[in-house]
Amino acid sequence: MPLYRFADFVLSPRQRTLARNGQPIALIPRYFDLLLFLVERRTDAVHRRDIFDRVWSDVIVSDSALSQAIRTLRRTLGDDPREPRFIRTVSRHGYQFVCADLIEDTDDGLAPAPVGLTANALLGVDVGATSSATIGITTGNDNVVVAPAGDPYPPLLALLLAPATTIAEQEEQRDAAERLHALGTEEALRRLDCLPHEAFARALLRDTRYQVPGAGEVPLLGTPTALRSASMLVRLRVRRAAALVARRWIGGTLGGGLAGALAGLIGGVLLALAPDSTAPMTVAPVLGVVGALCGLGGGAGVSAGLSAGEALALSARRPALVGAAAVGGAIAGGIAQEFTRWTLGALFGLFMPIGGFLEGAVIGAGVGAGYAVATRGVASGLAAPRGRARTVVALVTGLGGAAAALALAVAGVPLVGGTVHLLAQASSGSQVLLTPLGRLLGEPEFGPLTRALISVGEGGAFAIGVAAGLTRRTV
Repeated sequence: MPLYRFADFVLSPRQRTLARNGQPIALIPRYFDLLLFLVERRTDAVHRRDIFDRVWSDVIVSDSALSQAIRTLRRTLGDDPREPRFIRTVSRHGYQFVCADLIEDTDDGLAPAPVGLTANALLGVDVGATSSATIGITTGNDNVVVAPAGDPYPPLLALLLAPATTIAEQEEQRDAAERLHALGTEEALRRLDCLPHEAFARALLRDTRYQVPGAGEVPLLGTPTALRSASMLVRLRVRRAAALVARRWIGGTLGGGLAGALAGLIGGVLLALAPDSTAPMTVAPVLGVVGALCGLGGGAGVSAGLSAGEALALSARRPALVGAAAVGGAIAGGIAQEFTRWTLGALFGLFMPIGGFLEGAVIGAGVGAGYAVATRGVASGLAAPRGRARTVVALVTGLGGAAAALALAVAGVPLVGGTVHLLAQASSGSQVLLTPLGRLLGEPEFGPLTRALISVGEGGAFAIGVAAGLTRRTV
């Protein structure tokens, strides 16, 4: 395998290490992959799309994630974007590795092994000795951070505490937060105590800790600014991923609707073909429309929860996905429940118990659990597997939805098919009684076995549709 030498650095793909003057520098895996990709394609200006396809092939991230990765690599290499020695920005296109003295050798396996991250290596500067002199930096509210000259914390803290109105200023703040993690998260948090804008600074440190190897914990609970910091953290993440979340939500909603339509059509055809059935074949498109409407409504709620959970939760991802999907499903189910009750009462004079809230919560939790298990390897970003991996994610998510639907069926709670059967029983002359399907399975009526199988089919199909729509790559 090759070994790349440039300036004071050695890049070893074999050992996945970057070293400077023999001292290893830690990078998170995707940033290492990005640097290696640029070095391998050094004769080309690499398009941003190609970078996303190579480095973030299994997830979808915003453009700001690539900008942040490039910024971190430049800081690690000691590069200046205005006069680049290593990574050049190609306007409206992408990036190119431009170091002229790169030498490609054969890796003999003796490259330095990775060790812990040193702050000076990541910062790309020599902090130097601390003198007895002091410096003061204003944070914007007439508060001055005073520290010995040579102390690297005050200027970085000042950037975090000062208002940022432009995108460039916001990126500078994220850069400062990453540098503070490299210097020492605990010390940065200690110095933040009781300073103006502490809540925002703590939120930003929490958001950026996942981009710096070895960064410490940034607790929010139990701090005086817990609620403000949490709300600001949510705003930060939503702002950076809003467009992606919107596209994911639309995809999941349409996937749920398509799955509902197919399930309804198949159920209608089986009902029309069943022995002793009086239902005409025209019942199939009717049930398809009913299934599509239910799938769209449920898909809108569950996919909204899953998309938001993925974007907001970088820690405790699995419980966050389950909880968010359950909440989204409950909201969608509750709305459908009330709308159906009003419609049946106003148009047909039918007043009967209609489910929705509980069913939505349980199905949402099942879909969320299946999706969380299927995408457990994703540490950050929105899961977007390709090919066979995407099929596996959809099927595993389908198992979660099917298991939740089975639990409801065992508890005697009907889903769409069961509710249609109850409505048909309450309406004289209805042709969508599902009793013939029960007889196909050896039951005299629409019994527990039939209800369970139909519910499992509905829950599994819905979950597969949501997962397939959610993970569809649009960029």
